[in-house]
Amino acid sequence: MPAFPRVAVIIPARFESSRFPGKPLADLHGSTGVAQPLIRRSWDAAVAASAESNVWVATDDVRIADVVCDFGGQVVMTSGQCRNGTERCAEAAMQIPNCPDIVVNFQGDAPLTPTPLIAHLAATLADDPSVAMATPALRCSPSTYDHLVADNDAGRVGGTTVVFDRDNRALYFSKRMLPYIPLQTPSPAEHVHLHLGIYAYRRDELSRYAAAPPSPLEVLEGLEQLRFLAEGQVVKVVPLDPVGWDCIELNNPSDVAAIEAVLLQRGME
Repeated sequence: MPAFPRVAVIIPARFESSRFPGKPLADLHGSTGVAQPLIRRSWDAAVAASAESNVWVATDDVRIADVVCDFGGQVVMTSGQCRNGTERCAEAAMQIPNCPDIVVNFQGDAPLTPTPLIAHLAATLADDPSVAMATPALRCSPSTYDHLVADNDAGRVGGTTVVFDRDNRALYFSKRMLPYIPLQTPSPAEHVHLHLGIYAYRRDELSRYAAAPPSPLEVLEGLEQLRFLAEGQVVKVVPLDPVGWDCIELNNPSDVAAIEAVLLQRGME
């Protein structure tokens, strides 16, 4: 792996959400019982892996911007016309002075993301010029697998899974569990990779993405990364073994308690 290249870490955040309106400002209690809004916990996670001067929150909502400014974070105001976080990152990157060639999208609803991934993904791009975007996938632990199954059984849209080829190039992402696993398969969790919604892009490929129309599968699944595959761009998956805790995203209000349990387990204030 080459040295960690210079990056801009952007946290896209929007107030409106069909599943959880106002999600970035939702409080999460840490191990000491102190509540912090989701956007603050996401900011702290991103800063833990990069300098504060390299991290921005990109939003179109003054309520989110005000909270970020209150705790000393950097904000880039973006258009309300952005259809997803990747488009918001593309717009924000155009406003950041001397924006680096590698832009990292650190999801604002994933405060449990392992922070060393920022360096790992950026180095993956620097090491392979054919790759437009790099993103991680975590081999499911039994408890993460059970969480996905419970969401599916309850009719909730939960985590995203991914399948990839022998060279770790993404084949497909879905909000359904991939691959299909026949009944009685031993250790089914080992066959499922949970996509962690953190992306590292080349800035020119990010601009190309923003100029392309949404793909039909992107619209159906509601997964922005599918536009890269539809445009024939190489998406490199970085596979990971389970990290010792469940990397649950805040997709639904019911996820709050599960995330707070992990914060308590890990002693995160």
